Amino acid sequence: MPICEADPWRLQYFADVETAADIPTEDSDAWQWNPAHRWIYDKLAVALSQGIEAGPHGTVPPHYPVFSKPIVNLKGMAAGSRVLRSAAEYRKHYAPGHMWATLLDGPHVSSDIAVVDGEPRWWRHTSGKPTGEGTFDYWWIHAGPDPELEANCGRWVRAHLAGYTGMLNVETIGGIIIEVHLRFADQWPDLYGAGWIEALVRLYERGEWAFADNDRRDGYSVVLFGPSGRTYRHPPQSLVEEIQHAPQVSSVQITFHEQWPPERHAMPPGGFRLAIVNCFDLASGVTARKRLKQYFLPAECDTTDAYVTAQP
Repeated sequence: MPICEADPWRLQYFADVETAADIPTEDSDAWQWNPAHRWIYDKLAVALSQGIEAGPHGTVPPHYPVFSKPIVNLKGMAAGSRVLRSAAEYRKHYAPGHMWATLLDGPHVSSDIAVVDGEPRWWRHTSGKPTGEGTFDYWWIHAGPDPELEANCGRWVRAHLAGYTGMLNVETIGGIIIEVHLRFADQWPDLYGAGWIEALVRLYERGEWAFADNDRRDGYSVVLFGPSGRTYRHPPQSLVEEIQHAPQVSSVQITFHEQWPPERHAMPPGGFRLAIVNCFDLASGVTARKRLKQYFLPAECDTTDAYVTAQP
């Protein structure tokens, strides 16, 4: 069977893979298949394991503002998350199963880690350019390492994930872990270099990590959001293929089910995610996004791109 992927727009990365191993790309699968380590999906436990002030809704924060979110959220997309700036806001947005935690400041980084028996063996870091309310202009997949972040997160992994072998995705703000996932980020595996998928399969089949990683390049995952509450249709396949074959473009994802009502999709508060362009040149990705925006949102297009494109 291929790598287990729930989103049809990402099957393009894994459709030709055959393996008997259970390789998750969804948190729901990772939770089921890793009973000894599934506790890491408890974001309150992750915060407390680092000495961060945090508690479930119903306990009183010692100060404001704080960040509020579900304790467990296997669907992602920042669903139910918000900043609470006062006791009045805390009372207004009280929700069973949610937590508050110290509002962190600093770079927001997503790191994919290959782990063998609780020991990190490979890292790749990504930072996003946010546009508000859980939406992003693009993600920048860094070619270079982050020694300080790797040292800090590596200590946490060694302390808490002994016996785990597989991929790990860690989200940090200012070097503090806010979320951990027993999987990799399946949005941009095509930007990790030739042979990475084969190394992934060996990790799960043989419990070893062997990846030359000698073709690292900065990559970009450029995102198109539209207004929420609308019904959208997929663009013609000819348009998608034209964009995908443009110079420096690696892949195109149309990231929604057109037969589903909009409200059935798990989306951030700030918009409805329509498409993703993975590329090795930011300007090329922005140009590709403009083409898709002309299809999805023709009345809202002009001669300039509405997104900020300075690197974070």
